[in-house]
Amino acid sequence: MTSERDLGAPALTASLGTDLDALDRARRELDRTLRVDEIGTVAAIGSGIADVAGLPGVTVDELVRFDGGELGMAADLSEDRVGVVLLESGDRIAAGSLVRRTGRVLDVPVGEALLGRVVNPLGAPLDGAGEVRAAARLPIERPAPPILERSQVSRPLQTGIKVIDALFPIGRGQRELIVGDRQTGKTSVAVSTILAQRDSGVLCVYCSIGQRGSAVAAVVDTLRRSGALGYTTVVAASSHEPPGIRQIAPYAAMSIGEALMEEGRDALVVLDDLVQHARAYRELSLLLRRPPGREAYPGDVFYLHARLLERGTQLSPARGGGSLTVLPVVETQEGNMSAYIPTNLISITDGQIVLSPQLAARGILPAVEVGRSVSRVGGKAQRPAYRSVAGRLRLAYAQFEELERFARFGSDIEESTRRTLHRGRRVREAFKQGAHETIGVCEQLAVLLAVSEGVFDEIEVGSVAAAERALRDAVRREHDVICQRIAAGEDLSADDRERLLDTARHVVTSTAERTPVP
Repeated sequence: MTSERDLGAPALTASLGTDLDALDRARRELDRTLRVDEIGTVAAIGSGIADVAGLPGVTVDELVRFDGGELGMAADLSEDRVGVVLLESGDRIAAGSLVRRTGRVLDVPVGEALLGRVVNPLGAPLDGAGEVRAAARLPIERPAPPILERSQVSRPLQTGIKVIDALFPIGRGQRELIVGDRQTGKTSVAVSTILAQRDSGVLCVYCSIGQRGSAVAAVVDTLRRSGALGYTTVVAASSHEPPGIRQIAPYAAMSIGEALMEEGRDALVVLDDLVQHARAYRELSLLLRRPPGREAYPGDVFYLHARLLERGTQLSPARGGGSLTVLPVVETQEGNMSAYIPTNLISITDGQIVLSPQLAARGILPAVEVGRSVSRVGGKAQRPAYRSVAGRLRLAYAQFEELERFARFGSDIEESTRRTLHRGRRVREAFKQGAHETIGVCEQLAVLLAVSEGVFDEIEVGSVAAAERALRDAVRREHDVICQRIAAGEDLSADDRERLLDTARHVVTSTAERTPVP
């Protein structure tokens, strides 16, 4: 027989469970209210770093806050000291200043709220447009997507630059290095690529590392005047900033781009440039007195940049299908591609666009050195129309450059060599392009088709630029249907090729009548 006491047991158990849940919630709320801060003291202060005693529970890359509100990042941990990298000016920090843990790793605001804004690597606004009201934040250091969550690079990312789109195509999710000496147009190529994304749906992040403030302002002004700032975030860590802020800048930019990629969108990140980034890291390594080897410059610069650039990829459809294309920029000295940092980056990336100081000095812009540039992935993503038109153009142009060098030393040239030089000079002239000038796919293909078929051979070299502009105008006016088919990913049919060539011949005839070949 069941007693009344037995009948009341389930109700008593339920009541006790409810009381325990309430006590647990109250305990958690009390923990949040009465949180005990870990407080350390500054033992020594240096240029860009602080040596802190205390903070036994601090973790690597955790943010700490000094008495005056300045932020730092815990970098080196030892038994009784913490090496803190300053992320703001340390003018008000002195020995004995208090330091508190924040309990969170270094992160950055992400999302569409940053589009059109100029911010520092911490997400603080630099454009005077008010606070950045982002809905989410991400750590600046994040693991790269695993292999099983990646997909093949299969969609083109147009740069708007004829010689690159034709000969060294870039795909969405690719990492293509831009390398060259000072004043060869590296930033111009990167900014032109951003400008070319105006109607592509690709959102952009431009990260300036260790550049002069005037150079950053010039880039922002170019983006604003061209209407590109609306889909671009500028992350700026100028040369006058502490080395810590320069060191974290590219990681913050990558997190901003990754947030867009993980929403299923296509993003482009420009890192300008990684030599300045390595120098900032070297400065911090020396200040923190890291021992030579893998933990110090230059031993771990490869890992420094590898874990950064591995985050660029094309995600699989199961992960949303977004992409993150990365264009790192690196400066060389007198074209020395075998230096430590350029060699590292060439081995990490999927190809390189090499800019030649000799070509730049001769006014051949963009100064792309065809023989040393390569794209190891983007050819699979290149539009079929490009492959049918420019397939043999790269080899022919590289042969022309070799012949031109040899032809300077002799007067007797065979007729076949003379014809090759005649064609090559017109190809080079057709590849020239103004700074920040972007050209659409259909117009590029019309010019490439005309020059590869020898249509421009009938005019002098000095008239090629005028003929090219006239041809592009004619294509825009007369061949809208062909352009729509090319934009849809179709190859050029025989009829389309002939119609474009007829237009090119007409343009060249008109140009030749005005400026006949002497």
